[in-house]
Amino acid sequence: MSDTTSPRRLRRGKKQPDSTAAEVPEPVDETHGEISPYDLPGPSRRANARKAARGYYAPTFEGAPSTTRQTSVLNTALIGPVTGTAGVANGRDMLSHTLIAHDPVTAYNSTPRLISSPNTVVAGGVGGGKSSFVKTVYVIRPLLIRRRRAVIFDKKNRGGEGEYAELVREWGTGEPIRFTTDGTGSRLNLLDPLIVSQIGSAGTYRLLHAILRIARDGERIDEWEEKAARSALTRALVQFEGGRAPTMSDLLPLLGDVDAEELNGSESARDRLHQAGLGVRFTLEGLLEEYGGLLDGDTSKEVALTGKLTSFDISQLPGEGPSSHVVRAIGNQWMLGRLRADPGWQTTCINEEGWDMVQGPTAHLLKSNQKLSRGLGLSNVFVFHKGADIPADSPGRTVISEAQSIYIFRQDRQEDADWAVQTFGFDPSTAETLQNLAPGHFVFKYGSVPETHVQHVRSSIEVSLTDTDEGMRGDGDQDAA
Repeated sequence: MSDTTSPRRLRRGKKQPDSTAAEVPEPVDETHGEISPYDLPGPSRRANARKAARGYYAPTFEGAPSTTRQTSVLNTALIGPVTGTAGVANGRDMLSHTLIAHDPVTAYNSTPRLISSPNTVVAGGVGGGKSSFVKTVYVIRPLLIRRRRAVIFDKKNRGGEGEYAELVREWGTGEPIRFTTDGTGSRLNLLDPLIVSQIGSAGTYRLLHAILRIARDGERIDEWEEKAARSALTRALVQFEGGRAPTMSDLLPLLGDVDAEELNGSESARDRLHQAGLGVRFTLEGLLEEYGGLLDGDTSKEVALTGKLTSFDISQLPGEGPSSHVVRAIGNQWMLGRLRADPGWQTTCINEEGWDMVQGPTAHLLKSNQKLSRGLGLSNVFVFHKGADIPADSPGRTVISEAQSIYIFRQDRQEDADWAVQTFGFDPSTAETLQNLAPGHFVFKYGSVPETHVQHVRSSIEVSLTDTDEGMRGDGDQDAA
């Protein structure tokens, strides 16, 4: 080996030629077409003469000049956000801090369709922020969109009235529709012409069937009672056709009154039908005796969808007993009739603390009206604490599992978090996240898009209009409510 290439000679600081270094190319004439990157000079050599003298000829790696758009490829959260910008602002993604925008009506009507059902589920423990979220994202913000309105069945009492009362006065055209048991509130007629004419006799019977089961604490009625109730309803509608609207009191005398020609003249069958009709009559009489001012008579004139925001205030009805459930059932059917008579609107129906809407007799009614609801531009929002307590055989389970816009706030119990994971197809690891969510944070999923951890953010004006937990929270944090 020549001593000019020995290690000893290299360490003495003599600069040696680099046999592997690329030669600097001749200048390129830029006037003759494109320049190949292989024709450009390579990276510069080390500027430190001492290291260069010791044989360290590796090039220095300086950052190449670039633009924000070019470097965005390094951040996939920026290239592929969870949602687009269409719809309503929901909050910000906790992973990328990008905007989360979603609106079931917009997503359902988009091309291609992003969700198959406009129904929404909002679930979470007390103090998690779900009520403030619903008021902001599903009531206030969509009202700015043309031909959009909201209807609320307001169950939560706040200072002697429903918690949506202030919003109705701010955004509606009057006062909430208030229901009480002492006769001072509004009234709903089971046989209101708007209900009968728009959903037909079959739909009206389904409503009567649901009312009977609600009055009996969910107990099923047998086929003889069904026959007696259907027969009495048919005769009542015929009897008052062309005249005033029949009421529940008009239905009572017809229950147990059996036509002599009915059932082919069988005496025993007629007697059994008579007894079944009397049983139904006794059930409805008991309901009217307790809630006559609420249910007996024509529907009150103030029951109307006159503005962009309407509230059925049932906050003053007893928590126990059938009254609030009956008002929800009749009110929902009345609303369907009103929507059919007034097409062209997209309506969001908020069912606060809507347990009775997803379990029990009302759930059967709701399930049977799902296709009708979509045809009328109705999007239902079900707000409740947890779903693990809903019976497995309840039709409400089907209604919930078919919902395509899912917002799950903190779930305090392991079984509740597991229920959400199984019902909505979350990743199993999401169960731990659900149990540790801070107030104002939720797990969001729509359609087939995987779930995302989101923080709900409100403006100061929205905080003043939607806050209901000031005393419990005590910190005034607008992001945490």
